[in-house]
Amino acid sequence: MTTATRPAPAPAQVFAALRSAWGRDTCDEADRASWSPLVPSRGQCGATALVLQDLFGGELLLAEVWCPDGRLQGYHWWNRLPGGAEIDLTDDQFGPGETVQPPRVVVRPPGPPQRCRVQYELLRRRVLTRIGRPGVAR
Repeated sequence: MTTATRPAPAPAQVFAALRSAWGRDTCDEADRASWSPLVPSRGQCGATALVLQDLFGGELLLAEVWCPDGRLQGYHWWNRLPGGAEIDLTDDQFGPGETVQPPRVVVRPPGPPQRCRVQYELLRRRVLTRIGRPGVAR
């Protein structure tokens, strides 16, 4: 069976591979100082959402995150799969009072991401290796 005709991997396998692949080196630079093994999902949302979209398709969702004092904390990414289910593997990264606002759909531009490219490529490589598909192209 060729890579192009392979069925999608099992979601549970991909989710476990993603969680085990997160590290300070795959964290968004904006969150790197607050990353900890105690909350490994911190700063992983953008790269994680892209890897999930690579493997399952669907839409990218983006929302603002606000601090309790009304300041913008940052932005949060997650996925809506082709069947409509929303998958957010990194929703546990937020601290007390950080509030994720309603999302909007963002169309992914062609080519590699402009921001956090190194983190995305490292995370993607680790996940594909863990699920036994190291040569899968986007």
